[in-house]
Amino acid sequence: MATKIDKSKMKCNSPKAQRSGTKSHVVKACANGKEKIIRFGEYGASTAGKPKAGESDKMKAKRKSFKSRHGKNIAKGKMSAAYWADKVKW
Repeated sequence: MATKIDKSKMKCNSPKAQRSGTKSHVVKACANGKEKIIRFGEYGASTAGKPKAGESDKMKAKRKSFKSRHGKNIAKGKMSAAYWADKVKW
């Protein structure tokens, strides 16, 4: 079971790695006067990360596939886990 997070102590829209639970990161998403704790990302997943000079074609394709597959949810904005996974891990 994931550890309990005190929402009042977290900064808005500032993702952090978490050490327990099933997801690798947590963020307190704030938008339109609403707050929501979102856990996202998979532990140990070999995500593409930020583009690097001389990046392999395989990693470029992997990043493109993720963005294509989750594009609809990424477009929902800060209140969706896909948005944060795209921003932090991809």
